[in-house]
Amino acid sequence: DGRLEIDNNRSERSIKPFVIGRKNWLFANTPRGAKASAIIYSVIETAKENGLNPFKYLMHLFEQLPQLPDPKNPEALDSLLPWSPSLPLTCRVFKS
Repeated sequence: DGRLEIDNNRSERSIKPFVIGRKNWLFANTPRGAKASAIIYSVIETAKENGLNPFKYLMHLFEQLPQLPDPKNPEALDSLLPWSPSLPLTCRVFKS
């Protein structure tokens, strides 16, 4: 399929920070700590892949999540997902 990239450089570049920092993951000395690290890493990398500034996106999440009426309702979280068009422009990274 000519639409596919011929190599996997993009995917390798996206996991490089994780591979370089793998020694740091040794300090997640409990299963709960490892799970928390995996979750935050996943949120940050997904934000980057969706063209968001991870710091500003996390700030937005920390401001909005406590205000949700029913945080366990999946529909309530839809507007906070990294691919949501309703995220504020301040969370977006604009490339020139």
